[in-house]
Amino acid sequence: MSQRNAARGRVLVVEDETYVRESLVEILNSRRFDASGVGSVAEAFARLGKAPVDVVLSDLRMPGADGLELVRRMQTAAPDVPVVILTGHGNVASAVECLRAGASDYILKPAEPEALEVALDRAVAGRALRREVGYLRSAVAAKAEVSVGEAAPWRRVLGMVDAAAPTDSVVLITGESGTGKELLARRLHSRSGRASGPFVKVNCAAVPLEIWESEFFGHRKGSFTGAATDREGRFRLADRGTLLLDEVGAMPAAGQAKLLRVIQDGEFERVGDEQATRVDVRVVASTNSDLDAAVQQGVFRADLFYRLNVVRIDVPPLRDRREDLPLLARHFVDQISQRLGRASPGLDEATVARLASYPWPGNVRELRNVIERAMILDPERGLESLDLGATGGLASSPAADAPLAERELNLREALNGLERQLLLEAHRRAGGVRKEAARLLGIDPRNLSYYMRKHDLDAGQVEE
Repeated sequence: MSQRNAARGRVLVVEDETYVRESLVEILNSRRFDASGVGSVAEAFARLGKAPVDVVLSDLRMPGADGLELVRRMQTAAPDVPVVILTGHGNVASAVECLRAGASDYILKPAEPEALEVALDRAVAGRALRREVGYLRSAVAAKAEVSVGEAAPWRRVLGMVDAAAPTDSVVLITGESGTGKELLARRLHSRSGRASGPFVKVNCAAVPLEIWESEFFGHRKGSFTGAATDREGRFRLADRGTLLLDEVGAMPAAGQAKLLRVIQDGEFERVGDEQATRVDVRVVASTNSDLDAAVQQGVFRADLFYRLNVVRIDVPPLRDRREDLPLLARHFVDQISQRLGRASPGLDEATVARLASYPWPGNVRELRNVIERAMILDPERGLESLDLGATGGLASSPAADAPLAERELNLREALNGLERQLLLEAHRRAGGVRKEAARLLGIDPRNLSYYMRKHDLDAGQVEE
């Protein structure tokens, strides 16, 4: 899905007089805006439901709903889209009321082309700046963390990310849970031509099948029971930006064909819409599952796999970049200390040796969790109290660990012991992440709580 050349932004003109509306659209298009027009507020919202815009230019006085009503409704429906009001000399007070309601600017009629340019450029730039600030705030920590590491496998990964970033190619990031796949996706976005656009993430494993289409593509009000308002799907929210399809291997078969069409054509139908909506989105997918095997088993579409597997980046587990352990540990210690408002404790050689001796099944995420847990629960001893191998705070069962010859041959007790062992092992492999542990066990995350209580296991330290 290549980026369109709307150099100065997409403008929706709302004007009830046909001649004025057509003139405004012609002027704006001649000045490199991507402009289109509608004749009423109702038509404006119908158009906005089908095609995203960067700014709305609206007349103030119109039959029925006027410009002020449009501004008020936009504050609920699309608060990030600026509205510029066109008003006559006698309506300046009303224009000021629009500003108070949320309009970004107003222009006096008759509108000079230069004044239109200045106001619309300012509105588009302001929107881009607000989105960029929001993205930067969420990504600052991620950028710092992803740059930590000198191991050759990690440097190769960063080199591939930086080579792919300036393109619009689809990227597939594979690797175990906790290896930093989302951080790499954010780096792809921040170093691309879409960096000022949105970065949107959706966890494909967490979206129930019954709301899959609504979550990804959005819906119109009244299109099904419970659809009380219009909803923007993830693809619309990511327009002119990047969409991360996290755990894409868990996507239901019914959704795979729809996703394939969007990647191929850049368009889809919202639930309740008859016309297609076009978007300009760069797709990045990530997974901790074996997609090659899933294709062979027929549970993942081969054609979708080939669409996603354009640039493939395999992220190494932490055990394959052990020389980065001290660097990552010090980074997390400093980061967590700053957040807690405490002095950063030292990281002595004995602690580093302990870190290096542990296999880190939960990878970088587990390393951070272990350090944070020690610094919060035992601030006096700090990193001396690192709890390695505790599987997220879960204690093992001596009875379950005993050799078979030493146990009584009671089937119920034996099954209970095996059940407990499986719970412990799943949490160890998942690095303490409950949803991942439930996935490994093949059960619903809600049922995991029942099994935890049944075996009197402490889930207090386990991530949601």
